[in-house]
Amino acid sequence: IMTFYNSFFSKYEDLFDTVVQFVGFDNYVKVFTEGQILKYFGNTFLLWLLGFIPQILISLLFASWFTDLRLKLKGTGAVKVILYLPNMLMASSVAVLFATLFAVNQLFGTAFNFLEDEWSIRLLIAFINFIMWTGNTTILLMAGIMGIDPALYEASSIDGASAGQQFKKITLPMLKPIMLYVMVTSMIGGLQMFDIPNLLVKNGGPNEIAKTVVMDISNGISGSADVGFAATESVVLFFVAGIIGIFLFKLMESDDDKEARANKKAQKKALKNAKKGA
Repeated sequence: IMTFYNSFFSKYEDLFDTVVQFVGFDNYVKVFTEGQILKYFGNTFLLWLLGFIPQILISLLFASWFTDLRLKLKGTGAVKVILYLPNMLMASSVAVLFATLFAVNQLFGTAFNFLEDEWSIRLLIAFINFIMWTGNTTILLMAGIMGIDPALYEASSIDGASAGQQFKKITLPMLKPIMLYVMVTSMIGGLQMFDIPNLLVKNGGPNEIAKTVVMDISNGISGSADVGFAATESVVLFFVAGIIGIFLFKLMESDDDKEARANKKAQKKALKNAKKGA
């Protein structure tokens, strides 16, 4: 509530006092005309997708392998622990470690600075996010798969369905609720990305290619910056997350929910027509 309230004011630290001035919607106009929030949103989404897309694919693969009793895989417990271990570390410590490891300019005798090249910075950030969250996503998807009735797989096997057909026709549709949870929480975490890019490269790297929205908001609440403008960016971020969340809910809606909604609409329409007829 305070963030919404502050977004209508210009608040900054003067030499001796805090200057507060009501500006109405001027901050919202400035965000899209004078700021670079669209660029920072583009950076944020790109960094998130570069890490999330391989993460969800690899997690689905591991989850399906680990829960398939027919494969009789050995050592899955150790693999699960190894996958989940990075999730127990602080993102800041991993970012500092990678910043130290890749702060070199010699690769196989060739001069190359990983932390000055735009795509190497993006891929490093995406890779850190990938290794940190793949284990957690795998565990969640495994829980979803293990909650599916085994009788469905047995019946499909009797009907001659292959493992690929079972995955496509049974596993994926039944995983929609847990997939929705994974996607929404990952999206929120991606939009709030701050510590990894902030510690890996200063000020977002060359041309601010790794500067995220939250990094810009953080700059807006330090020193003599305008806190009201930073609050406005936070409000915009809130609404963007909400809109994407609603879209994901619609996208991942189950067939049963769609059918129930259609039946409800049909009942309302029938009741309305009946009242008109009466």
